[in-house]
Amino acid sequence: MEDRTNRRAYRMKERAKTQDETRERIIAATMLLHDEQGVAATSFVDVAKRAGIGAATVYRHFPNLGSLVAACGAHVWQEMAPPIPERAPVIFEGLDRLEDRLQRLVDELDGFYRRGALRLKKAYADRHLIPELDQFLRAVEAGVAALVREALKDEAMSGTALQLVLALTDFPVWGSMQRIKCDDSERRLLATRLLRCAIISAE
Repeated sequence: MEDRTNRRAYRMKERAKTQDETRERIIAATMLLHDEQGVAATSFVDVAKRAGIGAATVYRHFPNLGSLVAACGAHVWQEMAPPIPERAPVIFEGLDRLEDRLQRLVDELDGFYRRGALRLKKAYADRHLIPELDQFLRAVEAGVAALVREALKDEAMSGTALQLVLALTDFPVWGSMQRIKCDDSERRLLATRLLRCAIISAE
């Protein structure tokens, strides 16, 4: 009786392990397809073919597109390591001058946007089509906004000036600035100066 119970427990454990492996294979295949052709353009049939399984298996693990996108988003979040609002004060610890805080802001956002450039671009392209993408990007934008507000917390500035800085630190603006023909350090310096000028002009 005990042997039978042990065998049953072992089989259940192995089945759960197989299911977890299949789920991870589906997620990995989906993320690759999202990188290649975009989120909205990727079908469950595409995912099944890339993962080497049947479409019915994909549906068993993820009954709809939203659940699959959300699962991929959790993995992408770990890889991209977006700004976290709770950690914003630590980022600027020991920096008192506005210029230093703006430089740190630009450096932090530049590093993040570089890590996530491809997937952020794909997400922005389809956010209006898939609610889970919009939720993901709202969380990203909340982290960016927290960094901006922390960088400027000691500055007496208007709401317009703050909104201008928030606009200039958005990912699409960062993407546009990558077309400027200069090295990365010079581009970050230009971005810092641009933010400083924006604050002054909006006062």
